[in-house]
Amino acid sequence: MWSRLLTAATAAIAILAIGLPATVAAAGDPVLVGAGDIATCVGSGDSATAALLATIPGTVFTAGDNAYPSGSPANYHDCYDPTWGAARARTRPSLGNHEYGTSGAAGYFGYFGTRGGAAGKGYYAYNLGTWRIYVLNSNCSKVGGCGSSSPQVRWLRSDLAAHPRRCILAYWHHPLFSSGFHGNTTAVRPFWDALYAARADVVVNGHDHDYERFSRQSPGGSRTTHGIMEFVAGTGGAERRPFESIRRNSVARNATTFGVVKMTLHATSYDWQFVPEAGKTFTDSGTGKACTHRA
Repeated sequence: MWSRLLTAATAAIAILAIGLPATVAAAGDPVLVGAGDIATCVGSGDSATAALLATIPGTVFTAGDNAYPSGSPANYHDCYDPTWGAARARTRPSLGNHEYGTSGAAGYFGYFGTRGGAAGKGYYAYNLGTWRIYVLNSNCSKVGGCGSSSPQVRWLRSDLAAHPRRCILAYWHHPLFSSGFHGNTTAVRPFWDALYAARADVVVNGHDHDYERFSRQSPGGSRTTHGIMEFVAGTGGAERRPFESIRRNSVARNATTFGVVKMTLHATSYDWQFVPEAGKTFTDSGTGKACTHRA
């Protein structure tokens, strides 16, 4: 444990030494930063990304598979807590399939408590500035399915109607679109259907251990200026994997760099940035219009 803490501290010092001026948000603009597929107790990827979090203020998200191999209480204590645990008080997590390697995802719910959503569900929403943030559970068989009539999707549609925020971002584990090892997860299309109908702006996922950004698209994969921009950010620390078949509308990709995705959420736009681990140069950044097409 002490060696892992020392590794994280060393990486943080290195990051501060090279400087990351782009990670300083304007006053009053909320920041959401994180990744998925994180803590393994082997290698140093999770320590490297934890060091990045230490330099970036804001709300931390996880895109699932937070503690390998089975999301057990021991995995959270021994692997996650010495690294990303430093940001626990400002973290709003989501569940991955590895969390359910422990019955009922008990390790996850025991570690995060109510910040991880209601036990047995793991889906919830919160406000961040002018944005409504949705955290969904893509482990469909564990929550009564992900179909259009499932409890979770009914809740999502109801909350979207009850909270007509002008800006919407959602994150969960399994991506609808991915060029990675696992590829597309079509079971989550009803999530997209509901979010697209509400003119959501951004979706962030994990599951594939790489970084990928797609242009704005519809749930059917058609490119459109009113579509959702999807990011795959399975770069939190688990072993990296090469891409498979490159999907339509994939515009940026990297499978060799650990890092975190930072979103700065403005009133009518957002900035995105992939912040790489110390010593790596790959990055991806830009600004997207948001919220203006909502009533």
